[in-house]
Amino acid sequence: MRIVYTSFRGLFSDSPRAVYEALVARGDDVTHTWLTAPVAESAFPADVETVPFGSPESIAALEAADVVVSNDHVPLDWEKRPDAFYLQTWHGTPLKRIHNDVLWAPEGRLAYLEHDIARWDAMLSPNPYSTGRFRQAFGFRGPVHETGYPRNDLLSSPERDAVRARVRAGLGIDDDARVVLYTPTWRDDLVFEGTGERDFDFPVDLADFTDRLGKDHVLLLRLHNMVSDRLESIDGMPVQDVSSYPDIRDLYLAADVLVTDYSSTMFDFAVTGKPILLFPYDLDEYRDRLRGFYVDLEEVAPGPIVTTSGELVDALADLDAVTAEHADRYRSFRETYTALEDGNATGRVLDLFFPPGGPAGAADPTRGGDDSAHR
Repeated sequence: MRIVYTSFRGLFSDSPRAVYEALVARGDDVTHTWLTAPVAESAFPADVETVPFGSPESIAALEAADVVVSNDHVPLDWEKRPDAFYLQTWHGTPLKRIHNDVLWAPEGRLAYLEHDIARWDAMLSPNPYSTGRFRQAFGFRGPVHETGYPRNDLLSSPERDAVRARVRAGLGIDDDARVVLYTPTWRDDLVFEGTGERDFDFPVDLADFTDRLGKDHVLLLRLHNMVSDRLESIDGMPVQDVSSYPDIRDLYLAADVLVTDYSSTMFDFAVTGKPILLFPYDLDEYRDRLRGFYVDLEEVAPGPIVTTSGELVDALADLDAVTAEHADRYRSFRETYTALEDGNATGRVLDLFFPPGGPAGAADPTRGGDDSAHR
């Protein structure tokens, strides 16, 4: 069996990585091939076959695959074999509107991506809420299996403390430092309509952050993959750019608190039980014109909503009190969105799509079928 994996156009990460690692550990007779980006080449295991994403070799690999596992659209021109299976894991619980539901998109972009959606044979969903949004946004009529996200299994793993220590040591972070992981999403207009001079605005007052919180606070910046290579130099600033770090799940474990705006990272990070601060500094613009939301952020937010850098630093300075104040909201958020994130999502996916000795991609309809939770 030949399986081709792709994550965010060439990274070694996310649910495709979790599925790959589980299959390797099981020792199946499988040829694994990853599509890669130059920035991520060093992250891949030395013994796995890789081909550059978008190259003629990558097209050939996709067209020869028995199974394709991807966490995003594959915007390449390739023909899927009639007997091949394409598992779309997707990459997050959507707060912001996606695909056909967005308020604005460049002309022709959505129509082009429809070609990839037509190839999908099945999807994964992290929760019942996401299932409905996926069906609506993508117009996908195939099976959507509510398994939880394989990528999040590590967050509940017995290995999580060891991973936390290893990652922090690798980043040069002291054991007693408070790590703030900042994961802003991308702005469609800056990426698609911008001049190219600046695709990301940094709204945190770093001088205030340092002066008021001290050197025992470390700020890690993780940009969305759409803009991760477009950050202006931050040399000399009290922030580490971890946008090129192979897999964000490690950073979730290394962090003590998450700061984000509209990113789906808030749903994944909630699995850890650690505090979440919402920093939607352009809330009205993003919600009402640029992208739009499926739910009211102010109603579902698992933590405080702050709109200025000063308010953000205030919340970080008084984090214990802020966390206690929002404990009930956080608990409700986890119950709604993370009930399936129990550390066993990968196993459920393998049972469904890669049964030992069975045909790959053929989910067993007796295990609950379409749009059901496999607990």
